[in-house]
Amino acid sequence: MPKFYHTSAYRYPNELLILALTLVLVALVIALTATATLCTSVVFIAGMLALSYSASRSRHQALMQRAVAVSPQSTPELNELVQGCQQRLQPGEVRVYLLPSKTLNAYTFGLDDPKVVVLYSALLKVMDADELRFIIGHEMGHVRLGHTRLNSLVGGMAGIPSSSAASALLALAFLGWNRACEYSADRAGLLACGKPEKAITALIKLVAGPQALTHAGMQLAYQYIDAQDDTFLGTLGEALGTHPMIIKRIGEIRRYAASAEYQRLLARLVQNEAV
Repeated sequence: MPKFYHTSAYRYPNELLILALTLVLVALVIALTATATLCTSVVFIAGMLALSYSASRSRHQALMQRAVAVSPQSTPELNELVQGCQQRLQPGEVRVYLLPSKTLNAYTFGLDDPKVVVLYSALLKVMDADELRFIIGHEMGHVRLGHTRLNSLVGGMAGIPSSSAASALLALAFLGWNRACEYSADRAGLLACGKPEKAITALIKLVAGPQALTHAGMQLAYQYIDAQDDTFLGTLGEALGTHPMIIKRIGEIRRYAASAEYQRLLARLVQNEAV
């Protein structure tokens, strides 16, 4: 049996701390909010998990009707990229599908195995091979770090019956954890492609689309992204969203790429492709 190097050491440092604080907050809400008894909360969480599982199965069935499974026969070049990312990151059992769409997006879902990664076909028109590796690796990072399962669990906890103020506080805490997860997944994407500048241009292209195919377009798009954190609305939008601002994600990628930890992990993970 070949021995692969399995690791989750690229997890963003604050991700687990934020998750722990969120869970503590949930416990306090359960303890202090009169409208949320322990019994009710447990039943609610169980119901949310059952609903998430049912929704996941339903989404998978709907996906099968529209998407194409990435394979050597259907999409040989994309399949080679997917296999390379899987070999390097070792995310576990994952199936990748290509969904016809003009939108630039990718996502993952699934409570049980295999997890599913969905790539929108428009990505193939604007991303080069290394940028696609970043996108694929990002989604596989979510899988490897357990974000698909935890999103269902923590999301259920965030919806525990409680006062309006407590519900809002839990929702904001959950969103904060979501944003930390994105930083972790970006690190996985960077390790998958091994090229910081390609990880950055992939993020810019997700915002700018075909405009970023030219150097001038890329520069304009970066200026637009760079200005987002200069406004109150940009900061508020991030606080109420599941993703950090792109400019902050770019900054984190640059910081991580300059670290000794990144170089160490990249060297170890590259060896997986030789096993």
